This record gives sequence, C-alpha cells and structure tokens, in this order.
Amino acid sequence: APVPSWLPAGCRSGVVEVQRSVTAVLGQDVVLPCRYRAQEQEQVVQVTWLKRGPAGRSAEVAVLNRQHGEHVQEPYAGRVLRRASGALEDGAIVLRN
Repeated sequence: APVPSWLPAGCRSGVVEVQRSVTAVLGQDVVLPCRYRAQEQEQVVQVTWLKRGPAGRSAEVAVLNRQHGEHVQEPYAGRVLRRASGALEDGAIVLRN
C-alpha cells in the first residue's frame, strides 16, 4: 500500500484505503484495491505490494513506480498488472487466474 516512508514530525499525511478482505474465484482474475487519499501537495511516487508468508515473512510481489513504471517479481510475471494507468494514488493491481 502506498505509505510515505518518512514524514517530518507534525506533518499530516493522507489515508490509505484498502479492503480488509477480498474474495476471489479460482481461475478468475481478482482486483486487489488500494487507494491513497492524499493531503494537499502530497504525491505518491511508489507503491510496493508484498505477500505475507509463514512466520510473518514478506516477499515482494510488485513495485509500481512513478518514474520507472512497474516491476513484477518473477513468480508473478504475467499474472500481476496495474489496474489503472495514471497517478499512483490508485495503486490497485489485478492478479490474473
């Protein structure tokens, strides 16, 4: 989810909107939503999607970057795409099949 990595003390940040759970049907595409309601003059430059595994370990699935585009890790290549083009305030992805 798009969260600023550093904010000065007292600085207000926007709100990350996600769904607590998403239902998927085996063999069909599913949208994993994530939207950032930015405060004035904030801009999302990167969204990183992680998959939480056993023992709380996380593995990177995809990185959406404003300058460098999308990078999807090998196990997910061809299966993960960005849902919408444009500003990264909409950081939703589609997980295919």
